Amino acid sequence: MKMSDSQRIPASKAKVWAALNNPDILRQCIPGCQSLDMSTPNEMTATVVLKVGPVKATFAGKVTLSDLDPPNGYRISGEGSGGIAGFAKGGATVKLSEEGADVTILTYEVDAQIGGKLAQLGGRLIDSTAKKLASEFFASFGEVVGRTAVA
Repeated sequence: MKMSDSQRIPASKAKVWAALNNPDILRQCIPGCQSLDMSTPNEMTATVVLKVGPVKATFAGKVTLSDLDPPNGYRISGEGSGGIAGFAKGGATVKLSEEGADVTILTYEVDAQIGGKLAQLGGRLIDSTAKKLASEFFASFGEVVGRTAVA
C-alpha cells in the first residue's frame, strides 16, 4: 500500500525538523502511541495500540531514521509485531520545504505492508484505516508544532 500527501505547518523549517526528531512530540501525534523512546540517535522503540475494523492489537516495534538530510528530510522506517493480529512494517519519506520564514510544507510518501490476521480484513478497510491514521498523525503534528512555534 502506498500513499502520499502534504501538510502546511505554521512554523519555521528548523522547528519542524527539530519536532520530527523529538520523541515527545512524535509520541503525542502518533495515533494510539503508548510509548516512544530513543534507543540511539537514529532509532526508537515504540508501543502502539491500533484498531483496524474488528481487530485491536498492541504493536511493539522499532523505528529507524535514515537518509538524514537536516533540515530537509529523512526516511523513517518501522516494523512491529502485534502478536496473533499479525505484523506491520513500512516507512515514509518526509521532505520539508519553506513556503516562507514561518511556514513549512511537509510532504510525505508512505509505503506499508501488513500480514497475519490484519491482512485478512481486506485491502479497502486497511487502506482507508492507514490513510486515516497518516492524516491524523500529520494533522496532529501540524497542530502541535504550530502551537509550540507560536507559544
